[in-house]
Amino acid sequence: MNTVLPVVVVAVYVLLLTWVALRARAAREFNHFSLAGRTLPLALVFGSLAATYVGPVFSIGFVGKGYAAGFLFWGIGLAYAAQNVLVGLLVAPRLRALKDCHTLGDAIGQKYDRTCQILAGIISVGVCAGMAAVMAKAGGDVLRNIFGLPPWSSVVIIVGITTLYTTFGGLRASVVTDAFQFSAFAIILPTALIWIILCQISQGSLSFMKEAALLTRSGFDSTSTVQIAGLVTAFLLGETLIPPYANRALASRTTSISRNGFIFAGLFSIIWFAVMISLGITARSLIPASTGEDYVLINLIKTTMPAAGYTLLLVVLVSIIMSSLDSLLNAGAVALTCDIVKPFVTVPDHTALNIGRCATILIASTAAAGAVAVKSIVSGLLICYTIWAPAILPALIIGLWVKHPKPLAGVLSIAAGTVVAIIFEFVYTPAVNIPSIILALAAALLAYTVGHWIDKAKSGA
Repeated sequence: MNTVLPVVVVAVYVLLLTWVALRARAAREFNHFSLAGRTLPLALVFGSLAATYVGPVFSIGFVGKGYAAGFLFWGIGLAYAAQNVLVGLLVAPRLRALKDCHTLGDAIGQKYDRTCQILAGIISVGVCAGMAAVMAKAGGDVLRNIFGLPPWSSVVIIVGITTLYTTFGGLRASVVTDAFQFSAFAIILPTALIWIILCQISQGSLSFMKEAALLTRSGFDSTSTVQIAGLVTAFLLGETLIPPYANRALASRTTSISRNGFIFAGLFSIIWFAVMISLGITARSLIPASTGEDYVLINLIKTTMPAAGYTLLLVVLVSIIMSSLDSLLNAGAVALTCDIVKPFVTVPDHTALNIGRCATILIASTAAAGAVAVKSIVSGLLICYTIWAPAILPALIIGLWVKHPKPLAGVLSIAAGTVVAIIFEFVYTPAVNIPSIILALAAALLAYTVGHWIDKAKSGA
């Protein structure tokens, strides 16, 4: 296949995307850098949320899982859809209603104390950097397939371009480019699926259904009930209100926009997961069986699509990755500024803006360096989920619903959830086959209960 057209089109697309970001205007105040002035309408909140979660995991990764296990992961992905709807109904409006709140750390600090805010900020920055490393790895893989570059230079290019417009434009540039990218991949990839089923597979839809049933049955047979429970828990809680999503909830114009943005994004994910899994299933009869999961989508479109279609899909893959990466860089930078720097030093607005921009570059550099350690897209994100959910969610959700949460409960819950997750994920494998995220969540809830009763006993309340 002629590689000149894909290279030219992808290069032009990246330039167009950069122009769109610059048209969104550089942020001149920290409030615009962090929350776009709290003026986002429903269309931008929904489009940006969908573009952010439809990153490499929910596109490249889910195609690979469909290739390996049929519709098993579509069922698991429904937990993620349910999570978005529940957040929209129960959590996002309460978060948006908080005054002068820029981050989840801010929210936790308002509900508990400064110590909790700093801990939440450290975890937020770390998780954003870790997830950004996964995006950088995926972006490097795509660019390497297009340009034939060494892995390190592909990572530097994708991270460098995304960092450029995110550093100067802040959240508004991120949201505007996300909406632009969303409109591209929400149309092109489903169209590619229809093309492949109708034009590339022998016996079309009948053959697809037979392959889907066989792979799904095999996927369930090779996955234990405990493993499925762990995956469902990870997808239900692992991405719940991670910093980029929280920023969109806080940046919405009203609480109803915040609520509806999450609900619509959750409903859209049901359709999106079905399309990605289906693409993976179609690949079984079209590409070599030895293809690694992270390369199924790229090899599938290279094998089945004409030059123009292949080029468009490469553009889509680049946009998918950049839309997730820019959100993570911005959210991590805002968390570092608000939750780690500001609690110790009072800084004027222009200084906070400069700190946020420098933090964007720092997190981007860390992500680029860490990309080499990412073994696969899905496994890399699952590690971040395992740490995020136990560390943050119990303290955050209880704090939003309880009238007077106890500071010690928040500190102990965050600390216990983080430590237990890291120990069981990296240091010690438990004798019982229970996923690390479940053990860490149990530890966080137990620590919260203990801290609550100790603080209550001390205050005599």
